[in-house]
Amino acid sequence: MKEKVQVFGRALSGMVMPNIGAFIAWGLITALFIATGWFPNETLARMVEPMSKYLLPLLIAYTGGKVVADHRGGVIGTIVTMGVIVGSDIPMFIGAMIMGPFSAWILKKFDQAIEGKVKAGFEMLVNNFSLGIIGAILACFAMFVIAPVVTSLNAVMEMGVRFFVDHSLLPLASIFIEPAKVLFLNNAINHGILSPIGIQQVNEIGKSIFLLLEANPGPGLGVLLAYCIAGKGSAKTSAPGAVIIHFFGGIHEIYFPYILMNPLLLAATIAGGAAGILVFTIFDVGLTGTASPGSILSILMMCEKNSYLGLILGVLISAVVSLAIALPILKFAGKDVSLEEATAQKNSMKAEAKGIGNTIKKEDKIKIAFACDAGMGSSAMGATVLKKKVEKAGITDVSIIHTPVSSIPADINIVVTHEELGERAAHSNPNAKLILITNFLSAPEYDKLISDLQKIRE
Repeated sequence: MKEKVQVFGRALSGMVMPNIGAFIAWGLITALFIATGWFPNETLARMVEPMSKYLLPLLIAYTGGKVVADHRGGVIGTIVTMGVIVGSDIPMFIGAMIMGPFSAWILKKFDQAIEGKVKAGFEMLVNNFSLGIIGAILACFAMFVIAPVVTSLNAVMEMGVRFFVDHSLLPLASIFIEPAKVLFLNNAINHGILSPIGIQQVNEIGKSIFLLLEANPGPGLGVLLAYCIAGKGSAKTSAPGAVIIHFFGGIHEIYFPYILMNPLLLAATIAGGAAGILVFTIFDVGLTGTASPGSILSILMMCEKNSYLGLILGVLISAVVSLAIALPILKFAGKDVSLEEATAQKNSMKAEAKGIGNTIKKEDKIKIAFACDAGMGSSAMGATVLKKKVEKAGITDVSIIHTPVSSIPADINIVVTHEELGERAAHSNPNAKLILITNFLSAPEYDKLISDLQKIRE
């Protein structure tokens, strides 16, 4: 069940993450040029609504369609999504997430049905007209059927959100957000659920607190600071580096293993997150665009001009509350680091059953992929760490990339990923040797991998 939820979440966030730059551009234009912005400009502010109504949903639709059926899938996804855009007065992010992949899947099934049945010389004609005809039909279907349904769903969501806001219950969202983040659903929550609501709110009032609920680095910062003070062994020595990567780099995944080592720490992040949301609510804090990655720097860049005081207070208070709860947990209910090492050793021994030497020949070009949920955050960091170790060891014929765990290339020999993503990695590339880690910065498996690579090249 957890793997299925992760896959679904990855499908949602996978349509948004590649287009984050566009969301940031829209957020900056909004923050600068709308009537309540830093430099109000009526002419430049005319870009805000068309970008949120057309550009961003169409980018999402193209990306979602391309994942299913390459470029043709992206094209038909964009065509069909115009139907839900025109059929509604609200930004159609959810409609794009539905119709982009769905229409590409329909086209893919049609292509499979006629494969080998088209006469030579008519391939281009059939390909172009099939895409155009199916796209036109589905666009009309999307406009008259899907758009009203999504609009109704949006109205229900708005009612639910308004209930929580009106009754000052929004801090309770941390009960769901913080545990889900630790299960590597952070991108799905932020980009699949909260961002569509937040962007619509930005269009209406110029800012949104919903763009902060998951992105707030305070709760994770508190846990990492607690490890700096009361942690043991490698967890304590690696925590300061994790603080920098998390708070300034915005890679929240870095603190997830620290909580997985001691799940009681979820209480600290939940309380810290709730405290931060309460402060944001009291000070009417909001962002003007999606802050990704969730770095304090990107959050400050996306902050609405009257929200800085409340934003800084909210982040600090959430970190302090998280730290205050995490410290006694680590001191009196903390697990000895040997348990972490034993877990890593167990994973390493399990992986050795499919040893590198048995799967890679001496003359082969070794290809290693570091995989995470989105393929852009912790995997990029892990790939950098591995590259430095490989270079230091003098190994020159090794290729190291970072990739989403759901789309690991077939030619990869070795996959390194967090143990929580192990099942998905195995399904994505069942032929690769799988190395599972628990700590992105100081995993003992890195040194074991380097040692094995050196043996192969001897």
